[in-house]
Amino acid sequence: MSAPTPRFKFPLTPMQTRTLGKTGLQLPILSFGASSLGAEFRSVKLDEAMESVRVALDCGLNFIDTSPFYGRGMSEVLLGIALKGVPRESYTLCTKLGRYDLAHFDFSAKRVAESVDVSLHRLGTDHLDIVLCHDIEFVPMQQIVDETIPALRKIQQSGKVRFIGFSGYPMKIFKFILDQTDADCVLSYNQYTLQNTRFADEAMPYLKAKGVGAMNAGPFSARLLTNAPLPAWLKEPESVKAAAREAAALCAKRGSDIAKLALQFSIANPDITTTVSGSANPNNIRNWAKWAAEPLDRELLRDVQSIFAPVKNIGHKEGLPENN
Repeated sequence: MSAPTPRFKFPLTPMQTRTLGKTGLQLPILSFGASSLGAEFRSVKLDEAMESVRVALDCGLNFIDTSPFYGRGMSEVLLGIALKGVPRESYTLCTKLGRYDLAHFDFSAKRVAESVDVSLHRLGTDHLDIVLCHDIEFVPMQQIVDETIPALRKIQQSGKVRFIGFSGYPMKIFKFILDQTDADCVLSYNQYTLQNTRFADEAMPYLKAKGVGAMNAGPFSARLLTNAPLPAWLKEPESVKAAAREAAALCAKRGSDIAKLALQFSIANPDITTTVSGSANPNNIRNWAKWAAEPLDRELLRDVQSIFAPVKNIGHKEGLPENN
């Protein structure tokens, strides 16, 4: 018995879009991150995963970001199943390569070609709109310039991939790579939030001058800017966590939710094409789409930013020391 074709309707109120650098791609200001489909943060039921994708598309989050690292392939597989029967032209798809487990990285030209083909198979498509080199700060980055990006450009010429770029946490990575070679777009995470705006402050002028598309992920900074319990692995110092708890309490006192303010703040920057946020909970996604359409409370934002002022832009080290 064949699987039923997934329900799909175009969003009643289309999400606002922005152009990604010189690519011509029009992306929604809020996009769907499929990392949660890989059970990265909790156990996920199959029907929950399927509905999350369909709700994201229904709500206008039609740019979808995934990686073979998420769930060690599970995210791509489930996403491919969820997208079966959905018109390919109705969504834009981004996956990554190079990171395959917590400590397993392979950015060789051989693995680049294999990884793209495996992702195409899992996702059930003949082309990927964007492929990013994933978390490049964990390896000697000269390899990305000398081997990985040239291999991706070759695949791009074959038509399997439309646009290429790279992702990571430290600000140093953008200038290191783009001083030596070209990329169509980049993805930064947890570095454009209520508490940390380093991506806009330090990288954006350079990226704009180069015409490189800028994407942001993690508006909630790994739950820091939510009312959820903080994960044990969160690397931010206690002073940052304490400020976040104070800010969350202020939002609650004003009848709001710090997560709402965090999301609205991240998507408001016109220089950032899209902000990627992930969940395998359909209700979260519906809330995000609703918040994205509502006006930002400027007074509350000002008061929350004053709480974060003493710890503004404090982050952590990620990857190899020399890449920070």
